Amino acid sequence: MLELPAELTHAQAGACLHSLLQGLREQPEPQVLLNAAALTRFDSSALAVLLELRRECLVQGKTLALQATPTRLADLAHLYGIDSLLLSPTADPVK
Repeated sequence: MLELPAELTHAQAGACLHSLLQGLREQPEPQVLLNAAALTRFDSSALAVLLELRRECLVQGKTLALQATPTRLADLAHLYGIDSLLLSPTADPVK
């Protein structure tokens, strides 16, 4: 399982994406789980990181499933119109 950090803003986006892509290469399963429970401080850069990770999953024939998605992140994804790309209907948002 991959993990998002507590903070994911523009300043951390590049390093976070690099780390997640490295972790993705080590995931043998076709469904990649991404735990977002620790994520408390973020901006729209978090969505860019998630979209790029999803794109790379698709390239590798894998799917991405977010777990413990913070409600504010889900709201931001909805605002940008990309919630259907990132959040499954059965996602368990954190309140």
